[in-house]
Amino acid sequence: MRNSLIFKLMGAFLLVVAIGGLVISWLVSQATQNAFSLYTSRSGQMWAQRLAPVLADYYSLSGSWQGVDAILQSDLATTVTPGMGGSGNGNGTGAGRGMGAGPMAGGGMWGITGQRMILSDAQGIVLSDTAGELVGEQLSADQVSNSTPILVNDTLVGRLMVSPIDLSGARTPAGDFLTSINQSIITSAAVAGLIALLLGGILFFQITAPLRNLKKAAHAITQGDLNQRVAIRSHDELGELGETFNSMVDTLKKNEIQRQNLVADIAHELRTPLAAIQATLEGMLDGVLPTDAEQVTALHHETMLLNRLVGDLRLLSLADSGELTLEGAQADLNELICQVVERSKNQAGQKNITLQVDIPGALPEIQADTLRITQVLNNLIGNALRYVPESGTIIVSARKISEPEDAIEVSVTDTGKGIPKEDLPNVFDRFYRADKSRTRASGGSGLGLAIVKQLVEAHGGKVEANSPIFSGESQQAYGTRISFTLPFHPPAGNNFPPEEVIQ
Repeated sequence: MRNSLIFKLMGAFLLVVAIGGLVISWLVSQATQNAFSLYTSRSGQMWAQRLAPVLADYYSLSGSWQGVDAILQSDLATTVTPGMGGSGNGNGTGAGRGMGAGPMAGGGMWGITGQRMILSDAQGIVLSDTAGELVGEQLSADQVSNSTPILVNDTLVGRLMVSPIDLSGARTPAGDFLTSINQSIITSAAVAGLIALLLGGILFFQITAPLRNLKKAAHAITQGDLNQRVAIRSHDELGELGETFNSMVDTLKKNEIQRQNLVADIAHELRTPLAAIQATLEGMLDGVLPTDAEQVTALHHETMLLNRLVGDLRLLSLADSGELTLEGAQADLNELICQVVERSKNQAGQKNITLQVDIPGALPEIQADTLRITQVLNNLIGNALRYVPESGTIIVSARKISEPEDAIEVSVTDTGKGIPKEDLPNVFDRFYRADKSRTRASGGSGLGLAIVKQLVEAHGGKVEANSPIFSGESQQAYGTRISFTLPFHPPAGNNFPPEEVIQ
């Protein structure tokens, strides 16, 4: 079960959810921290602008920055309002000096708010740093540009900079705020991942359900049950797969029926002449029938029928397996058709049937196996002679066509009673006879049209049957019209030796 598709899908989905959750958590955490840093930076600039007048008053009264640490480390700065400072009345100084004795750990109130206050003299030397890191160092150019100047009587006496401190790992309200935000993001991502996995599991179960049904049906088919079908509940790829599977099973069932019928038909066709041969031989052995030329001729006739039947079956078997090799050569269909028709006129005359050729103009030569095409024409004309009544007409016609490709179309049209519409799709099946009343002796073995179809398709052509056909001029109804096409250049490898194919 560990190789089941649903577990593979769940594993892949879990990996995607985990990667997505980590990426989103990291991006949101970074965005939150950047936004908080931007807020504290701007807030620091505002604090610096508000505190600069207070510190200017201090410097004005003290004449130096001595003792300013007590002011900066106190919580005076957090109580400054926009109205404070700038008056020079000393209020800031007195308040600062009175509250300087109780600095809070980690930078007093500045540490709590996540800010640090840096005071430098006019030359940029740091005098005081609430974080206790930069005292005595020189401010950089960027720090100088971001600081607020402290002016006394328009004279620069120092610079004040309020900036955010590094809150990673700091136990301050500001640091706790960022930590809680990060924890919330991680928790939200985990909860969203679990919900996604739950919904994904339901979705994957529904996706794999048709596949499980398909597997079950396929297993039943391997056991010989060709009545299995899968239900189609969607029109997506899985639905198309189910339709293809059902179509495949229908084809398998049809082929199985055809195989069973073929075996039965072959047994029947072989049994008939064999029974006649056996009965004749037994009669001759028992003295009931004379052993003369007439009886031997009858036996020879039956063996010829058997030999022809076996030959036809072998030809069809070779065609089915793709092992039927055609001897390709330049063929003149005009001459070939006339020769076949001329040889068949004697048989047509015995039934008073008119056999005609209708070829408007000369036909171009094509690449074909003349012996196989002759066999095709003989089968079609012989089939027509077998079903056309006396005084009927058979027309063999040929013409050049260009759709769907350059080819020659040959057709054999008769004035027989035609083929019922329901029988037309089956006339090229083996051992099929549209006229069920005809026997093997009067209606052939039922392999003639099947051989025609195989030989024509081996040449890269197509064959079809229509009944009835109406001509465009006389509106005369014909019984059956069987036509086939032969392309000028058969596809390479289509049962022709490669060197015989015209390029």
